Amino acid sequence: MRNVMKPVNGAARAAFFDVDETLINTKSMFDFLRFWMARHGDDGSGHAAVMAGVREAADSGVHRSEINRRYYRGFAGVPRDELWAAARAWYEEYRRGPAAVTVATWAAASRHREAGDLVVLVSGSFPGCLEPLAEDLGADLILCSEPVVGPDGRLTGEVERPMIGSVKADAVRETIAERGLNAAGSSCYGDHASDLDMLLAVGRPVVVGGTDRVLIEHAQRLDWPVLSAAPGQLRTAGAWEASALTGLADREPAGLTAPGAARSR
Repeated sequence: MRNVMKPVNGAARAAFFDVDETLINTKSMFDFLRFWMARHGDDGSGHAAVMAGVREAADSGVHRSEINRRYYRGFAGVPRDELWAAARAWYEEYRRGPAAVTVATWAAASRHREAGDLVVLVSGSFPGCLEPLAEDLGADLILCSEPVVGPDGRLTGEVERPMIGSVKADAVRETIAERGLNAAGSSCYGDHASDLDMLLAVGRPVVVGGTDRVLIEHAQRLDWPVLSAAPGQLRTAGAWEASALTGLADREPAGLTAPGAARSR
């Protein structure tokens, strides 16, 4: 999916950002699911059961793309407008939390925006959750899992393609090619081994956090920078204010550590 947030600038470079635990300090799909289920009477036990099922599936080797598809099948029959409105309400609540954002990455995104780079979110989450976040950040484009909506305005339970793993890399390459961007000069930020293909699609990959062994091994071997995953509060909207809010406005690049000195979360 290519969801244009606003008229795309004439940037020569892009900065691609994974979202969950890279820009924000949660897994948006599942935190939203908690919010959604609570709205429909769940006392927390139902959500806990769903998450236990997700962990069991992952531990048994079910591919992340299939887990992504299963998630959206759970919303089959839900009106699209109702789900999007609930997702926006979730984000408005979430963003006020004391540890909502990954501080240095949010500041880095702001810095890219101020430099005139195209800022792109790449996520397995869906537009309802991502659009208000992109508005907050000032992002230009969203590449994400797009739930299929039937002629009755309700979700069918299917998605066009899960924006997971190698599909993220495909979407990044397609965006670079379609917009004539400089791949070698473009950046990408990710926190999980499933982001590796996406990171390798650009010339300036950045690892967020120090807990994923696969990414840290690549960072150490290829001299990739590692960004702190320390969380913090977002006190106001807008990419222009973000670097100042984090207290990292005077650093270049924001919050980067040497690969061998990656910080734990």
